[in-house]
Amino acid sequence: MTPPNEPSALITLTDVSKSFAGSGQPVLSGISFSVFDGDCIVVSGPNGSGKTVLMTLIAGLEAPSAGSILRKGKGADELRIGLVFQEADAQILGDTVEEDALFGIRDSKLPKEVISQRLETILKQLGLYEKRRSPARSLSGGEKRRLAVAGILMMEADVIIFDEPFANLDFAGVVQVTSMIDQLKHSGKTVMVLTHELEKVLALANRLLILHRGSLVYNGEPEPALSGGILEQYGIRNPLCSYRAFADLVWKADDCR
Repeated sequence: MTPPNEPSALITLTDVSKSFAGSGQPVLSGISFSVFDGDCIVVSGPNGSGKTVLMTLIAGLEAPSAGSILRKGKGADELRIGLVFQEADAQILGDTVEEDALFGIRDSKLPKEVISQRLETILKQLGLYEKRRSPARSLSGGEKRRLAVAGILMMEADVIIFDEPFANLDFAGVVQVTSMIDQLKHSGKTVMVLTHELEKVLALANRLLILHRGSLVYNGEPEPALSGGILEQYGIRNPLCSYRAFADLVWKADDCR
């Protein structure tokens, strides 16, 4: 039973492992942690540590080889999890921006006026309303990731997971995506960000998870990992600067010397 004043978990992983046929060892082994409503969690680790596989397990795209994953819905509904993949083009399914944002609810029984109002609100919130009739594939990398989130918000997802959201973005795209994650966090959405670029997003996180060779080696507040040599121990570049400056991407170079 959950103690009073302690939030119940939306997602709970218990001793989760994942192996694939032909692989010499598990991709993930003995992973246990919970995701709570309103969390902003950054998941980091070297390439090959199992971050993307973890995302597919949480979303239910793959089943664990061992252990359990409990997803708790809100009310009578199942928990809705939206994914923003590293390759933004792979998620574009509509010809125009508004058609793509509407793709996931194309069979919805909601009244058209409700859908129309929700679409307008979300596109304005994400800065895409003026481009609503533009070809979706003409957007910049940062805009395409925002478009993926628009479709997720149209489906009223409870949890949004980003896989390497800053990959191949210029500075303007990084600012767009970081601001969007900040906006989602402050609107009460539960967010997970899988990335090795901690300087761009760690300021927004209330928790940091570190994966190393398929094991969860750190689960806690970000600051101790920055100052205690934990990042370097597991081959992750330490941002060095005060992580609280990263929310608006102000790099205090003097502090890094």
